[in-house]
Amino acid sequence: MTVETTTAGILFLILVMTAVTLVTRFGGVFIMSFVKINPRIESFINTMASSVLIAIIVPMAVGGDAGALAALAVTAITMLALRKPLPAIAAGIAAAAIVRFLA
Repeated sequence: MTVETTTAGILFLILVMTAVTLVTRFGGVFIMSFVKINPRIESFINTMASSVLIAIIVPMAVGGDAGALAALAVTAITMLALRKPLPAIAAGIAAAAIVRFLA
């Protein structure tokens, strides 16, 4: 299926992506309302969050440019030092911007 890149086509794609996002988010909550949360399931949910984060970071670490690697290193160091995610994210963004500006 192809969609033309007209205003109507782009709006159609945005509406489809919105619907898919809402169905997956609300569907997950609906399905989980039938599941009794025990320690094993809670552990699985906590582990899934980490695995998604790792799935995003590893390709960036392996195939990223100098800016991506600088962001990754600075974010990790700042997070280990401060144990606060917001300053670590800000430092990583700043590191990537500086490295890419100077390159």
